[in-house]
Amino acid sequence: MSASKNTQKKHIHLSGICGTAMASLAGLLQLEGHRITGSDKAAYPPMSDLLRELGIPVMEPYAEANLEPAPGEFPDLVVIGNALSRGNPEVERILDQRIPFTSMAALLREEFLKEREPLVVAGTHGKTTTTSMLAWIFQVAAEDAPAFEPSFLIGGVAENFGTSFQLRPTRTFIVEGDEYDTAFFDKGPKFLHYFPDALILTHVEYDHADIYADLEAVKTAFKRLVNLVPRRGLIVAFDGSANVSECVERAFCRVERYGLSADADWRMRNLRLESGVMRWEVWRAGVLWSELEMKLAGEHNALNATAAAAMASDRGVRKETIAAALGSFKSVKRRLEVRAEIGGVTVIEDFAHHPTAIRETLRALRAVYPQARLWAVLEPRSNTLRRKVLEEDLVASLRLADRVVLAGVYQQQRIPDAERLHPEDVVRKLNELGTDADLLPDADAIVSGIVPRVAPGDVVAILSNGGFDGIYEKLPARLKERFPAADSSAT
Repeated sequence: MSASKNTQKKHIHLSGICGTAMASLAGLLQLEGHRITGSDKAAYPPMSDLLRELGIPVMEPYAEANLEPAPGEFPDLVVIGNALSRGNPEVERILDQRIPFTSMAALLREEFLKEREPLVVAGTHGKTTTTSMLAWIFQVAAEDAPAFEPSFLIGGVAENFGTSFQLRPTRTFIVEGDEYDTAFFDKGPKFLHYFPDALILTHVEYDHADIYADLEAVKTAFKRLVNLVPRRGLIVAFDGSANVSECVERAFCRVERYGLSADADWRMRNLRLESGVMRWEVWRAGVLWSELEMKLAGEHNALNATAAAAMASDRGVRKETIAAALGSFKSVKRRLEVRAEIGGVTVIEDFAHHPTAIRETLRALRAVYPQARLWAVLEPRSNTLRRKVLEEDLVASLRLADRVVLAGVYQQQRIPDAERLHPEDVVRKLNELGTDADLLPDADAIVSGIVPRVAPGDVVAILSNGGFDGIYEKLPARLKERFPAADSSAT
């Protein structure tokens, strides 16, 4: 089937191309035959690697000249990422020259979703992993029934696919629904552009403090998404959250709940980690539906998998296929990813950028490495963590680690002092509560500070939703210097 009635090939430029969704959209547009260029402030893995493999040129930094490679030669269309605002040189050039522009979410809808059946995965936590799981289930199902093979767009690189996007001539398009705003000219959440046929809703908590005034504003956004699901559709919703319950209570379609409670439509029981494998039962209407297992640790990942299983089952995928797919599911880049094992020290990278996500990441690592001394190295980088609104929750989450190291707040000058997180306060509170914590200003200071202190058997979890000034490469390099004769592996 055609993804769009407009078959004219265009030069499309993406300003802010290294964002996860923007890079994925760039790949989809290239598959349609368009000529793609892009620009960004700074590129870092994994999306910079993906764009390089695709042969899509990325210009750094933002500049008016990026939009005019030759005199009078402008792109047919510019996609403006939500990180750009007035004052950005490319935004100003676009407006001055009246170059046609749009947002990532609007173009995704227009080019790829309108003639397909969008299955949207949304929530303040877990949506990237859940989207990846759902896409992999459909991909495995396609081995026996090709009509199941999905198109997808994921906010991260799914390791089973080695990519964050796929385009197929089938009906199903699985898309991660982001609640963040769409663009400087469209302050509504991206997911309101996607008009889901069916929806998974994982969690609803206060996040994105830069655009949502409070929890009520976040819930309003999710309620609007729920209101877009047609009567014939389905919402698979987590049953362990009063906020989720409130958001789905006025849905016009079927709502099925998943979780650990006795009332859940998809009830999880007997959850355990055995020899590095997560195993649990799923019960339906008091009857054992299936026994599932996967290699990813953590109760949160089992919840994600159960949500994906429920959605896939409703769309006609056999439970045996679902179980097989989850059993072979790997992970998503930057989610509990082992970056190096050097001298008995394990370095983990995780995207956790909210106190709840940090808590679940550290809980999972505790389960996998029960005897290890666990380090949490955190860069307060997200727009929520850079603010003190969730400071007490952050302290409680970080206490799950044995040693905590905080970096300085990323671009702290952009946050008013009265709103800004002061990491020295977090460190002080942790030490008062008995958790060893230090504040070190940047990646170089952190590496210099912790390499002499780590010991074989330690696990170092690096938590950031950005490049963290290259710490993922710097720390393993210094560990190799300290343990030159040790067996090591690094990714």
